Amino acid sequence: MKFDNVENFIINSGKILNELYDMFRNTQTAELKKLPSSNTVLVIVDMINGFAREGALMSSRVEGLIPELVRLSEKCGKLGIAKIAFADSHTEESPEFGAYPVHCLQGTWEAEMVEELKNTGGYKLITKNSTNGFLEKEFQNWLSENANIDTFIVTGDCTDICVQQFATTLKTWFNMQNRASRIIVPVNAVETYDLGVHNGELVNLMALYNMHINGVEIVGALE
Repeated sequence: MKFDNVENFIINSGKILNELYDMFRNTQTAELKKLPSSNTVLVIVDMINGFAREGALMSSRVEGLIPELVRLSEKCGKLGIAKIAFADSHTEESPEFGAYPVHCLQGTWEAEMVEELKNTGGYKLITKNSTNGFLEKEFQNWLSENANIDTFIVTGDCTDICVQQFATTLKTWFNMQNRASRIIVPVNAVETYDLGVHNGELVNLMALYNMHINGVEIVGALE
């Protein structure tokens, strides 16, 4: 990549961003009841206090997801759709703290699910010590024990980090085995944070695009 013509880069990027913005703003909603309940799981990524309520990585954008995820969780419960929740739960030695501030230590309030989703319940909780929940042994065990599941609704935060890593890894895992799958990400059920050059609107857009080109199905919402 060359960095010798900033004016052209900004002009050309602006045009592309407009196209992507329109693409995902106009994404169609999908009907939850049309998904096969016995083959579908709702995945809730990192809706924990350390990202929604307090701590170095807390974001009001993430907190704003709570009502929609409670609605989705309750609806999935009524339809008999299984639920998994990932929760960051780091050891004090986590090398991740070289890239991010210390957050969500094991056994702390930060590492717990937000109260509203706790109250909704019905999910299998899987703790994780990295940004990619797919790598956790407990999830691998669940995956092997639930081989019939081929439709995953991926929600939560952060769109450009944990959500994107999990969704694209899962999709490529199915592809590797020549198995058809639907990895669905609703635009209104994922979020990220604002911090300096990490502009939430921009990185959300780019993360959605990156998932889209890797075969993840982006929908506006699940009704």
